[in-house]
Amino acid sequence: MDVADAIYKRISVRAFLDKPVGEETLRKLLDTARWAPSGGNLQPWHVYAVSGNALKRFKAEVAANMQERPFGEDSEFPIYPEDLKEPYRSRRFKCGEDMYATMDLKREDKAGRMRQFVKNYEFFGAPAALFFAIDRQMGLGQWAHMGMYMQTICLAAVEMGLGTCMQEAWARQPTLIRTFTGMPEELRLYCAMAVGYPDPEAPINKLRTDRATVGETTTFLS
Repeated sequence: MDVADAIYKRISVRAFLDKPVGEETLRKLLDTARWAPSGGNLQPWHVYAVSGNALKRFKAEVAANMQERPFGEDSEFPIYPEDLKEPYRSRRFKCGEDMYATMDLKREDKAGRMRQFVKNYEFFGAPAALFFAIDRQMGLGQWAHMGMYMQTICLAAVEMGLGTCMQEAWARQPTLIRTFTGMPEELRLYCAMAVGYPDPEAPINKLRTDRATVGETTTFLS
């Protein structure tokens, strides 16, 4: 598989097979991704990899916590800007509507959409999860470098036959995650990533979100 194939095949997987992903597989995945670029070679990312019985325990804690706090806590940073302007607002709206359409969840079906939202906190059935954090000293540049590292993980996962889903929804569970993982206060949680084998029959995994054309996002000077 070449890099272009991996880029085209990578999607946000939201339905996984009941097939384990153990520590050895996660180590191989992360050992490949650690060669991602970062300014000054700071490598500012910190990862907590959870699978097997540990993930089962964590999911049980999440389920119990959601009885009182179904939407979690306030995140330490805004996941999206307030008053999101165009064209970003329309892109986000269409992404959501296209996703719900794969499950025939109409806009008025609030209960159905809530059930799908809750699947975020089950990692969509994935057998492994990664939590990403960064030192609070780091600035915007280092956050970008962590993003490059995460993208590298996603592409390496495709080559290994795995699927991933980056989940910013977990930014709303900082206390729970910090307590479970032992994450020190000097680190700020960013998000999680579900990791597993995609269910090829799940309609939601057939969704390929739109992308703006190069002409819409690029100014060429020559």
